[in-house]
Order: sequence, then C-alpha cells, then structure tokens
Amino acid sequence: MRHGCKVNHLSRTHSHRIAMLSNMATSLIMHKRVETTLAKAKALRVYVEPIINRSKEDSTHNRRMVFSYLHSKEAVNELFREVSQKIMNRPGGYTRILKTGIRKGDNSEMCIIELVDYNENMLKEAKTKKAKTTRRSRGSKKTAEATAENTAETTVAEAPATDSQAEATTVE
Repeated sequence: MRHGCKVNHLSRTHSHRIAMLSNMATSLIMHKRVETTLAKAKALRVYVEPIINRSKEDSTHNRRMVFSYLHSKEAVNELFREVSQKIMNRPGGYTRILKTGIRKGDNSEMCIIELVDYNENMLKEAKTKKAKTTRRSRGSKKTAEATAENTAETTVAEAPATDSQAEATTVE
C-alpha cells in the first residue's frame, strides 16, 4: 500500500531517479527549457523549485546546498548570477509546463518545462494583452444603484400628470 507516498518513482531506482533529476535540473538551469515527458517534468518541477527558491539569497551555505543537488559548478553560478536576478520578486512558481502532444513511438505525453521569466514570446503577449474583465449576469452594487436611479427617472418622465391633461392632449 502507498499510505501517502507521493513520490513518482518513474520506474527507476532511487539513485537513478536522483541522478536523472539532477541532470535534468542542470539542463533546465543552463538552457532555460527542456523537452521531456509529462511525468518527468512534474517530478522535475518538485525537485527544482526549492533549489531555485534557495538561490534568492546568495550565501556560501545556499551555494553548497544547491551544489549538493546539481553537482555542476557552471549551473550553480548560472543560477545564482542570472536566474536569481530575474526571479527575485516572484513568490513561487518558477517553472511552466507546456504540453506538446504525444510521442509517436510509445504514445507518452510530451511537454516542455521552462523557466517562467525566460520565455520572451509569452512575456511580450502578457504586456500587450489588456486585463480581461469578466461579465456577470448580475451587476455589482454600484451598477444596481445606477440602474435603479435610471428607471426611477424614466417612470416619472413617462407618466402623465393628470387625467385632464391627457384628455386635453387628445382633443387638440
């Protein structure tokens, strides 16, 4: 029974899985995007986001902890010099998974996992798009008051003052 074991083992031994995730994390940091299967990307996201979060504070202890996960000096330097500057104000969610379809050979779901602040195309689209307003069937309190005032004005203007005025307008 699983009993709360939430780790996807990816059909590998522990040492193989850790080595694979370390290599994929290094590739993600160096190249800013990696094409892989959906299961591996979800496992990589859980593995790499705490590492990226640790890079916000540049200290010897954090560098050594990140190096123990990545085993690459170049990746650690890239992470602490460039990536940490871009993600400094972001509270979390440093990676994005984009599904690309299925692989022809074994029908596995493929995707691209990338660092969020490095996709220039999506950053351009986000700047050019307007904030989408939602349309609701019921208006807010302000719009309800405004419509009530408008209906009150129209009923006063449309109602005739007295019956004699109404008869006088029809006779003329």
